[in-house]
Amino acid sequence: MVDSKLSSKLGKIATLLVQGGTLREKNLLLANGKIGKIKRIVDFQGKNVNQAFPGDPVQVIGLDFLAEAGEKFLAIPDDKFSKKIGKLLADYQIERKDLGQAGGKQDQYAAAFGGFNFMEFYSDDKVIVNPLRIKENYLNEMQYCILLYYTGTSRLSSKIIEMQSGNVSAKKEKSIDAMHKLKEQAVMMKEAILRGNLNQIGEILNFGWLYKKQTAEGISNPMIDEIYEAAIKAGALGGKISGAGGGGFMFFYCPNFSRYTVIERLHQFGGEFRRFQFTKQGASVWLAR
Repeated sequence: MVDSKLSSKLGKIATLLVQGGTLREKNLLLANGKIGKIKRIVDFQGKNVNQAFPGDPVQVIGLDFLAEAGEKFLAIPDDKFSKKIGKLLADYQIERKDLGQAGGKQDQYAAAFGGFNFMEFYSDDKVIVNPLRIKENYLNEMQYCILLYYTGTSRLSSKIIEMQSGNVSAKKEKSIDAMHKLKEQAVMMKEAILRGNLNQIGEILNFGWLYKKQTAEGISNPMIDEIYEAAIKAGALGGKISGAGGGGFMFFYCPNFSRYTVIERLHQFGGEFRRFQFTKQGASVWLAR
């Protein structure tokens, strides 16, 4: 991005230097967490063009935002899949770069793609999203057996994630070994769901919860442990805290009619049970006209 300005006649105009690929009219342009649609491309001679190539300095007209000089931009096609990716990248830019919050990418990918996926993250920013074909009756059974519980407390997840990252950098074996166990848990969970061994879900959640608490301090506390133990005694096969830990939501796998006993038992802690629904569709993005 060379510069951008506001024209009384043409609206917002951005001057770009294309560094790779092909920039096309009607592309969506992503810069600094914002997305806008290119309506016109003008070359250095002032002529309207349909596309621009590496090394071309051009002006684009019709964006909904002004960007600062020096900002990098990404052009993507205006289609359903690309809009999901654009939303994902924008969210990641805002949380990780602009706000400086520590964390991974899995939340953004889960929101963008929706449904049940087995996701693989690599060190070179490569990500593989494998959609899982799960039978409808398995999904219905899981939704019935899972309880979502709000503890009534909130936390800043980035602080816990910073501690986890610090433990890895310091090569603390206990924390690193626990993280490897959580990777194993993901494979175990995928296989249990695909094969319809649904009661194993609770056992796998419990397996992961025990190791998750070993990755860093602050993931659990006496209140969370007490809630968890009460749910297990009431019939839940397992559960975990959602996200980094320290507060927020917990969920439990409660087979058959044990959900009602668990609900009754946890009322004493003052939290709230929340309804939820699995969705096969990811986040939708559109441009306001």
